[in-house]
Amino acid sequence: MKASDKVDHLRVNNRLGEMAKIGATLRGGVNRQALSKEDAAAQNLLVAWGAEIGLEPSIDDIGNLFLRLEGRDPTLDPVMTGSHMDSQPTGGRYDGIYGVMASLEALQAIVSAGIKPKRPIELVSWVNEEGSRFAPSLMGSGVHVGARSLEEALALSDTDGVTVAEAIEVLRPQLSYIPRRPLGVKAACYLEAHIEQGPVLERNGETIGVVTGIQGKHTYRVTVTGEAAHAGTAMHSERKDALMAAARIVLALGQEFEDAEDVTRFTVGRFIVAPNAPSVVPREVVFSIDLRHPDGERLIRMSSAVQNICEMNAGPCEVTAVRLYEAAPIAFDGRIQQIIEKLAIDLSFPYRYMLSAAGHDAGLMQRMCPAGMVFIPSKDGITHNEDEYSDPEDITAGARVMADALVVLAG
Repeated sequence: MKASDKVDHLRVNNRLGEMAKIGATLRGGVNRQALSKEDAAAQNLLVAWGAEIGLEPSIDDIGNLFLRLEGRDPTLDPVMTGSHMDSQPTGGRYDGIYGVMASLEALQAIVSAGIKPKRPIELVSWVNEEGSRFAPSLMGSGVHVGARSLEEALALSDTDGVTVAEAIEVLRPQLSYIPRRPLGVKAACYLEAHIEQGPVLERNGETIGVVTGIQGKHTYRVTVTGEAAHAGTAMHSERKDALMAAARIVLALGQEFEDAEDVTRFTVGRFIVAPNAPSVVPREVVFSIDLRHPDGERLIRMSSAVQNICEMNAGPCEVTAVRLYEAAPIAFDGRIQQIIEKLAIDLSFPYRYMLSAAGHDAGLMQRMCPAGMVFIPSKDGITHNEDEYSDPEDITAGARVMADALVVLAG
């Protein structure tokens, strides 16, 4: 009997519904930010479900949660699988959590099928993938693979000044029963399921995305400094209007990065004006840049033009563009891609090879071990939104592919 035969359609979808109640918003979405009481409640529920099938929990110093299915040879490095349970403030019911629930269902199907894999399999819920409370994102997996130090991550703070270390201490009593584990335990390989967060699979009538990699990403914080002045008395010819300068800069950047092939992704998602008063010429504007492209060399060329474009359009104001994050494009393991493709064919699911436009923990895990991803469709490509939706049949299909893939990967 194959593990995929034991995937339970009602169980995996009902569990997604139960998780959606934790941090539920009035519009049907989820607000379950990292290291919040809602996040802890979700972790406790996951541990309880895992205990029903004999999964042993553990947690590391940054808050990554692991559930282990022991293998025939416990000395071997485990196959890891999972995603994240934290959300955006007005997030959807599927982003991140689907990968955790699909992996849990896959493990339960393996147990139900009476399969004892050679390697252990560990389900992981990475902490603070979204970065909505503690920026930047991918914190837990970043610490796990050594891309960020534990000390640096613990010192991050939210908008209320609460550090990661303080938030962990607040939640410690709720999770104190979970044994501790060392940071950075090695993995033989890593497999993550996720909603596509784009429209490609749905538009093409396909069920499974075989993810080839993740496009590169550079982010910036741009600060435009002018001079506050009276909106009625200050002459336009003498103003140092930071908002007008910022508007020119954003328009120029948008024109520079315009792409007829629609491959480049350029976003200004945050705009902060000071003093933000109706009758005062703005003194300062701080805004973000999120620049992405699958071609690493082209991304570097575009990124290197940011400071110059800012300076050319700042007028009488001063401007600085500080690069906050730089990630090169990532290629996932070819063998894992082939395994996913074969299983999609075996299960009669239409599929396609595709690049991920969004970042994922799997991208960081590729630094440590062979990694891969399975996508399922997102309705209308809507994500990071309370209207986010994936069809229950697709949810089950992804879990079935995950179950058989984990059996193959764990030997």
